[in-house]
Amino acid sequence: MKLFGSILGGTNKPENSSLSWQHLTDQLMLEELKEVSFEQPVMVYKHSTRCGISSMMLSRLERNYDLEQDALRCYFLDLIKYRNLSEQLAEAFGVRHESPQVMLIRNGKAVYHASHGDIDLTTIKEFLGL
Repeated sequence: MKLFGSILGGTNKPENSSLSWQHLTDQLMLEELKEVSFEQPVMVYKHSTRCGISSMMLSRLERNYDLEQDALRCYFLDLIKYRNLSEQLAEAFGVRHESPQVMLIRNGKAVYHASHGDIDLTTIKEFLGL
């Protein structure tokens, strides 16, 4: 069963990695991440626990993540539990909802977003100037 669960994206928890995820769970945190983005770049990973591709992209991102702890503030959004928050995020930053999706936010604006197989740490680093 574990094999099928991992293939089908049966977990809503990110793997252990050097990423320090903050779970985005309410409107207050959405406002917080926007404020934080003026001091530090913010990355939001929008994850569907029902999607195998979402789990694969999350795993790849976590495996390859090699940025310094303070280079990026990372938020994780479980789309199944917090669908309304995902819609608020899309509206707040003018980015159409997709899943899986990564958004990079700086100075209160989405400066980069990608979905599905286009989620790539190398491109994120380029947008960060690293």
